[in-house]
Amino acid sequence: MLDRGYRRLSVLDISQSAIDVTCNRLAGRAHSVSWLLGNITTVALPKQHCDVWHDRAVFHFLTKASDRHAYVRQVKDAMKLGGHVIVASFGPGGPVTCSGLDVARYDADTLHGEFGVQFRLVKHLTEQHRTPFGTTQ
Repeated sequence: MLDRGYRRLSVLDISQSAIDVTCNRLAGRAHSVSWLLGNITTVALPKQHCDVWHDRAVFHFLTKASDRHAYVRQVKDAMKLGGHVIVASFGPGGPVTCSGLDVARYDADTLHGEFGVQFRLVKHLTEQHRTPFGTTQ
């Protein structure tokens, strides 16, 4: 995203090790990102701050309804009116576990249903992802 000119980026991760790896990969550009360490369901986020929320691999790990509700509450509070939320998750035919953890699987309607009527589904895509281990999911 930095390469494409995006600014005012924030990255949240529950793992300091993951943040460190990414900071090292970005080297001198790491200072261009606001790094947040915490659990998405409980971390304090700025209100009405985000224009775009991009979740590449978190929501499907929230297998408890209470965690999903807390996540959606965080999104509602953090998003600016008119912002966009992008959530990638495993589809109905995807794996039931990832990295040894159970996952929830969604089609477009059930994923949108988790967020509710305050959000409008603009578009959904289905993708076959090739893992580093050579499998497709």
